[in-house]
Amino acid sequence: MTNPFGSPVRRDGQPVGPRTPSGVTAVLGGLVALALAGVLGYLPITDFVDYGISDLPDHTKISDALYFGAAILLLLGALMTFLRLLAGSVLLLAGGLATIAAVVAEPLLIHPYAFVEFFDRVFRFVPNAAFVRIGGIVGGPLVVLLAAQPSTFRYLRYRPPDAGYGPPYSGPARGW
Repeated sequence: MTNPFGSPVRRDGQPVGPRTPSGVTAVLGGLVALALAGVLGYLPITDFVDYGISDLPDHTKISDALYFGAAILLLLGALMTFLRLLAGSVLLLAGGLATIAAVVAEPLLIHPYAFVEFFDRVFRFVPNAAFVRIGGIVGGPLVVLLAAQPSTFRYLRYRPPDAGYGPPYSGPARGW
């Protein structure tokens, strides 16, 4: 039922209050970011455990730092999104873009003249931990897409009206 102005009304004639925004995209983005943070954190941790930080070449250290930084941004963004903080969505956007940057920068740093061949081998699951790169290729844009939705920002910005706790105090007025 609507009033003459097109706004919805209840059966008793009172206007309908504002709807609470759906948190589907925010929660889904947080879950994808949490899983992607675990996947992206696998590569630098295994490199550091297997070879040690001092034995790695400089370009591998930079590549691992990019993956680890993206994982940290995604982890913090997911946790802040679950706490309904608007900064969580911004961190998810930054983490998704950092994920894309890490996946694209790795072949440029390590194999600068074999960019196409690197991704050809990744999609054939030939290199070690190819699932990390494929997770970044698929998950990074997905997190950016979910975090940039207007419904995500609407959900994180929404604060329910203060309902109060119990009936109002109706005791004697205190005169000072």
